[in-house]
Amino acid sequence: MENTYDLIIVGAGPAGLTASLYAARYKIKHLVIGDPFASMICESHLLENFPGFEKISGLEFITKLSQQVKNYGIEINSAKVVQLTKKDLFQVKLNTGQEFFAQSLIIATGTERKKLTIPGEKEFLGRGVSYCATCDAPLFKGKTVAVIGGANSALMAADLTSQYAQKVYLIYRGKEFRAEPIWQERIKENKKIVSIFERNVIEIKGEEGIKEIILDQEYENKKSLKVDGVIIEIGAEPVLGIIKDLGVEVDEQGLIKIEKDGSTNIAGIFAAGDVTNGSNKFRQVITACAEGAIAALGVYNYLKKK
Repeated sequence: MENTYDLIIVGAGPAGLTASLYAARYKIKHLVIGDPFASMICESHLLENFPGFEKISGLEFITKLSQQVKNYGIEINSAKVVQLTKKDLFQVKLNTGQEFFAQSLIIATGTERKKLTIPGEKEFLGRGVSYCATCDAPLFKGKTVAVIGGANSALMAADLTSQYAQKVYLIYRGKEFRAEPIWQERIKENKKIVSIFERNVIEIKGEEGIKEIILDQEYENKKSLKVDGVIIEIGAEPVLGIIKDLGVEVDEQGLIKIEKDGSTNIAGIFAAGDVTNGSNKFRQVITACAEGAIAALGVYNYLKKK
């Protein structure tokens, strides 16, 4: 049937697209479902640690990768998967009403931003609250912004935002940042960035726009900081909703458990990228791509045995 494939890849980020490249080279009839430009890599303003690229934006990287996939004649369907079921074949239903069938799946749905779940966060979303510095940093030109978080993404967001804002508060609940040393050095050298440790933001307040944030402990003798914007970078969690009915096993963090070949506990289902517990949970573009390639090989061997 026209809508039946050997493989359907769910997710079009670095893991899913790399899996597609390898699946194409293995001559596996497959379809990619997902929007490459909805991938979190697009929010990275600067990628400096991917071999072969001294500096490249996340958006440019995913554009090149998706075009590379299309050059093999592979279709990328940007619709959303709303249901996955299994009978004789895996059945994939999309929000467009389309249905596709496959002998195997690669789940590469990635992660989505964690929320603070504090008063004001939801109310000011799009009116000063952002989860994407790459998207929104230019909107804060000449203003004061709070960036919340302590890993690479938070420090990168603070660095980017400082190119537009007058002042950036970088607020982290821990005693020291968890980011790579190179990013910590850049933050220390940036005179526009003020690092605040061992504090949590517990409320965002304002009227039409954000006026201030409230801390759980005093900083310089006060619990409030006057800011015009808040960028939240506190990590991400796996996107797993569509696989819950399939019985795929996950770990205590909700990450899909995979074997060395990318396979899961369900025959025919493989997984790759940030949604898995693979690569020592080292969530990087390079590990996502590697897992995508490995999963494609796993599918190839699985289909050969069938």
